[in-house]
Amino acid sequence: MTNFSTYNFSNQKALIRVDFNVPLDASYHITDDTRIKATIPTIQKILKDGGSVILMSHLGRPKDGPTEKYSLKHLVGHLSELLGGIKVKFADDCIGASAVELSASLKPGEVLLLENLRFYKEEETGDEAFAQKLAKLGDVYVNDAFGTAHRAHASTAVIAKYFPKNKKMFGLLMESEVRSAEKVMHKNEKPFVAIIGGAKVSDKILIIENLLETATDIIIGGGMAYTFMKADDGKIGKSLCEDDRLQTALDILQRAEAKGVCIHLPSDSIIADNFSADANTSTSPSNNIPDGWMGLDIGPNAAEQFCNVIKHSKTILWNGPMGVFEMEKFQHGTKAIATAVAQATQNGAFSLVGGGDSVAAVNQFGFADKVSYVSTGGGALLEYFEGKTLPGIAAIND
Repeated sequence: MTNFSTYNFSNQKALIRVDFNVPLDASYHITDDTRIKATIPTIQKILKDGGSVILMSHLGRPKDGPTEKYSLKHLVGHLSELLGGIKVKFADDCIGASAVELSASLKPGEVLLLENLRFYKEEETGDEAFAQKLAKLGDVYVNDAFGTAHRAHASTAVIAKYFPKNKKMFGLLMESEVRSAEKVMHKNEKPFVAIIGGAKVSDKILIIENLLETATDIIIGGGMAYTFMKADDGKIGKSLCEDDRLQTALDILQRAEAKGVCIHLPSDSIIADNFSADANTSTSPSNNIPDGWMGLDIGPNAAEQFCNVIKHSKTILWNGPMGVFEMEKFQHGTKAIATAVAQATQNGAFSLVGGGDSVAAVNQFGFADKVSYVSTGGGALLEYFEGKTLPGIAAIND
């Protein structure tokens, strides 16, 4: 595989698949530019070498072709600022005449952003003719979009076949994402603690099953913890529960015990009489929640127990919050975990935070720069930890 860092892009047009799928407000202002910022070093390296850059991305899920709110033109101004004032050119299509003409006339040091790939259905179907049209725009293909690496789309996987081995590679972001994920899953130092949260067991079954092969401890929090509690004959009031997953939860607990993996469930919970920011709250054992009440965060004892496990770890994976941290009353557990992960990292542990909500939490509580790595790829990271082959990675490695 070609190494991006040692490749010389002089006089080369680099076609880069980036993940600029960022949130916009009603006035089309970017509300979180993390994903754009993450690709800036890749772009800058190419420009510094004397190459030019053609950027392609999707934005949102447009259903019927071009849509104003999903146009990448809204990103041009901010992208120019992040690149130190370089005037970014924009093609109002990704394969049409404007894309072809602007790409052909691009000079070294210039940057072109193509319109939303998903304005064409062919992008998501992995259409070969569409991928070939995109490929013709550049000399070199760089995949720097880890967030879409699990999709076998035209621009993330199919396109790579139209470039020789020495003209396709990962960008700096993709390289670091893959390296960090591999370090956690395949090169981890023990104790390896996986912190798995979120609402549903069904979303995380495969990742937990795969982690049973390599983790020493698995901490389970968030709404999914109550399915485990109920499976073990606990009373959970009206807490979130997937009744059709009770047997699955039991199986996981039994398999963990057989493999010597310690699963930690929250001993107590912050409970509420309503799912709202101003609900009445109390603390209760997680397996004995009164009728009419629901668990919305891990309790103080659970937080302390979990934090003790984290502090003694050498490798940490965090995917999913401990409660409804968006509401102030129910953010203590997630904040405590973030603090413990940051402390463990300071003491030499390697910590990887991935998944939209966990990333939002470390950003909200100001810990993003206190962990080893914050992943930009939610679904892609999850599938990687489920043990799946990611098409975007395989296409470069082939």
